[in-house]
Amino acid sequence: MKWSDKNVFVTGATGLLGSWVCKKLVELGANVVALERDTIPRSSFYLFGLNKEISQVHGPLEDYLLVERTMNEYEINVCMHLGAQTIVGTANRSPLSTFEANVKGTWNVLEAARNSKTIQAVVVASSDKAYGGTKVPYVEEEGLAANHPYDVSKACADMIAQSYFHTYGLPVGVTRCGNIFGGGDLNFSRIVPGTIRSILLNESPVIRSDGKMVRDYVYVEDIASANLLLAEYLCNGKQKGEVFNFSMEQPQSVTEVVEKIGKMMGSSMPVKIGNTATNEILVQYLSSKKARGQLKWKPVWTFESGLEKTIEWYKNYIRR
Repeated sequence: MKWSDKNVFVTGATGLLGSWVCKKLVELGANVVALERDTIPRSSFYLFGLNKEISQVHGPLEDYLLVERTMNEYEINVCMHLGAQTIVGTANRSPLSTFEANVKGTWNVLEAARNSKTIQAVVVASSDKAYGGTKVPYVEEEGLAANHPYDVSKACADMIAQSYFHTYGLPVGVTRCGNIFGGGDLNFSRIVPGTIRSILLNESPVIRSDGKMVRDYVYVEDIASANLLLAEYLCNGKQKGEVFNFSMEQPQSVTEVVEKIGKMMGSSMPVKIGNTATNEILVQYLSSKKARGQLKWKPVWTFESGLEKTIEWYKNYIRR
């Protein structure tokens, strides 16, 4: 597929994944339109210089008329819906704003796409959190059983997206990913960027939980590629209405991750266990067998190689 022939709308463009998706799309020659709620000058979006390469629309996902206008005026062919409130702690403190952004924002995108005459593909970012506390590894056929605000918001968005395919035939694909890490994540409450920053500042890394929680981790460039691959399949008339898990399939405890970061950075700083995390599931990890088989996707980066590049990004960032 020639991306240079596509007009692509990216929500959440200044976020971790959105910045890398936009970067890849620009490199492939796509005509990109980014939805930007807040201007974040030190995000990867601006550090990559993407603001000079692509069109920007300013406003929130919750504004349906804005989303619909963007779809129509820019004659959007592909929508990468990555915008969301993504922090579990924030969702616990502010569930209503999380539901507004993640649920209403998603139905706004899907309804605008349904009313578009040019749309060929909509990729919706769900999350492994949508599965809730079901058995692991998570597989796509497993029912969603979310209980807490963030998890429920992603499960709702996930199911709404699938309903737009089953009811209206909208060419939708849904991604459920493990914990995405990489350069450009400015949410330092997350374990990877938070640990790296602490070590660079000669501070003790802090684990909010008891350190025993098990998660999947996957490098951001692999997930950016996965989003583009799924969009290509949708544009080619394949895989419509389907859900795909994407991960390295290497579950690790939070303590293991922090120890690996410390070792790679040559740090001997003691780790502080906060044990304050609430409303989080103890063990979550995914099977990516379906994506490997149907999409022929596999991660290019190992956890260690992705982590090495991530550490290098923050070394440059912290010095700015």
